[in-house]
Amino acid sequence: MGERLMIVEDDEAIANILKEHLEKEGYEVNWASSGKEGLEDFKTYEFALVMIDIMLPEMDGFTLCKNIRWINEDIPVVIISAKQTEMDKVKGLKLGADDYITKPFSLIEVSARIEAHLRRYKKVDRESAVNGILKFKNGLIIIPEEKKVTVNEKEIQMTIKEFELLSLMAQNPNKVFSKEELYHHIWESMDVEGNNTVTVHIKELREKIGDSSKNPTFIKTVWGVGYKFIGEKSIG
Repeated sequence: MGERLMIVEDDEAIANILKEHLEKEGYEVNWASSGKEGLEDFKTYEFALVMIDIMLPEMDGFTLCKNIRWINEDIPVVIISAKQTEMDKVKGLKLGADDYITKPFSLIEVSARIEAHLRRYKKVDRESAVNGILKFKNGLIIIPEEKKVTVNEKEIQMTIKEFELLSLMAQNPNKVFSKEELYHHIWESMDVEGNNTVTVHIKELREKIGDSSKNPTFIKTVWGVGYKFIGEKSIG
């Protein structure tokens, strides 16, 4: 099989048409019927390109696009939607989509655009983005591929959620994440009551990596908003 693509589309008929067409073109295709399922699959498997509808249950396509961009800055993301206004197209592109195809669409055109984006993606050195080890001053090292964290060469035992929180923020340094955004991304839920869940996990995470909330080295509280990662990268 060829490259693995993901279609996130709640209309089963449209998803099946795309899936069957692309499989005939030689691609391996995963289908997710909701934004939440799409994000979960994106965290689980490695894809070469993602196609997203905007109007999705559980998590809309714009939010999914933003979440995918936090994980991987380079993977091609193509929005396929019946929403044809210029405002929708601009919003999608600003959130990190590489292309915007309106419904109804031509399968031949979809194939051509996918091929063009994959050619570009193959030229990108993905090793550092996908498997790269993150090293910071004050002894913090994050190894995404192994889901491993060390501080001053001592391995830190942490939960999957704690690791995902730390990795997400460390891969997006100085970006302010609201508690709602962190909860939506890590717990894949739109329930804003998860704010306290995020607070508790950040507290535990700080204790484990030896970070102070009053004088932070790695995770800074942005009062009234959320948190941001301020660790300085180590050279070499």
